Amino acid sequence: MTNHSLILGGAKSGKTGFAEGVALKGNQKPLYVATGRAYDEEMKLRISAHQQARGDHFDTVEQPINLISALERARSKYDRVLVDCLTLWITNLMMADYDVDESVEALAHWLSTNDDISVVLVSNEVGQGVIPDNKMAREFVDHAGIAHQELSRICQNVVFVTAGIPQNLKGDLA
Repeated sequence: MTNHSLILGGAKSGKTGFAEGVALKGNQKPLYVATGRAYDEEMKLRISAHQQARGDHFDTVEQPINLISALERARSKYDRVLVDCLTLWITNLMMADYDVDESVEALAHWLSTNDDISVVLVSNEVGQGVIPDNKMAREFVDHAGIAHQELSRICQNVVFVTAGIPQNLKGDLA
């Protein structure tokens, strides 16, 4: 078991705010690894809102694909890292034709072998809605669900946030 945490929830559920609170419980400024890419104006506005909300409480690195590289670089300087979010990371991997399952396995392996840093992972739970009507969207839901299962096995804490209310699924963060 590692000292890592997986924070799940739907869109606008309060998961990022909760995860930021978890990441800020420490003695030094944590690192925020942002995986989002601004493909359109609406996404630019979302990213800007997230940046403004976190203010100067975090150092920030934007890393849409090479998540392990960002975590590896953070090990020497930070004791806590927040990654927001895994579902955008999975989308980026799919759009760049990376092997998503291999990338998730590599992340899980890295997390399970590096407990000198605490990583707080944020991800959208997308498997509780209707089955998507197209192949790519179904593959995305499958990749996200499999990633959540694999990462929840190795994380010490797993929390599901609904309507701003955190619910412990594993561990005792909420």
